[in-house]
Amino acid sequence: MVYVGIIGGSGLYSLIENPRSIDVETPFGKPSGMVEVGNINGVPVAFIPRHGKKHSIPPHKVNYRANIWALNSLGVKRIIAINAVGSLKEELAPGYIVIPDQFVDFTRRRELTFYDGPEVYHISAADPFCPDMNSKIYGLAKKASPNTRLGGSYVTVEGPRFSTRAESKMFRQFSDIIGMTLVPEVNLADEMSMCYSVIATITDYDVWSDKPVEAAEVFKIMKENESKVTQIVKDVLPLINQERQCHCKDRLKDAKA
Repeated sequence: MVYVGIIGGSGLYSLIENPRSIDVETPFGKPSGMVEVGNINGVPVAFIPRHGKKHSIPPHKVNYRANIWALNSLGVKRIIAINAVGSLKEELAPGYIVIPDQFVDFTRRRELTFYDGPEVYHISAADPFCPDMNSKIYGLAKKASPNTRLGGSYVTVEGPRFSTRAESKMFRQFSDIIGMTLVPEVNLADEMSMCYSVIATITDYDVWSDKPVEAAEVFKIMKENESKVTQIVKDVLPLINQERQCHCKDRLKDAKA
């Protein structure tokens, strides 16, 4: 049984010891790729590359329901998601790590729930991320990089295009970071009563800024972020591979219509 799942980029493949690929069938079609199961730092994990092994799936076409269902079917109760994001705040410079605790949804065409009927559940989204995992990830992230923030709002846009300047200036009034892949991943994990946390790595300022980062600098920052994130993931796994004391396991309680 695998207790912890990881959703992120293909750079995390190198962490997995003795991986085996599992082809999981789901009621919602195929996941983004084969689920890779193996050990990281002595902890069994299940890994899904969100955009496919060759990064061929754009954010608005990711089969989020299949990905979450597949992990849950393997016994996963806690998910660490890795997201590259843009910054909406001057103080959150490229290279920063943010562990968000809120989100704003500006997606338009995505399948947001497992409960399309006849069963209907209305779960609370007041606190969508796992506070226990957030705290543990932050403690280790702060050691890996002093430029780390616990808490913040992640606005999710549909993609695959980036924001206009007008949109970006609007988003920064109520959010701190911006990306294309958080929603509906977090909603679906919550509906499965799974713990869910994000390690969001900032690669650049969004287009509100008059100081855009050059492409070469973005790639450099992404590489540096990848190194930091792999160390954080490796170190935090033993801390979260344990019985849950958080509220996440009770999300469906009293939620049925």
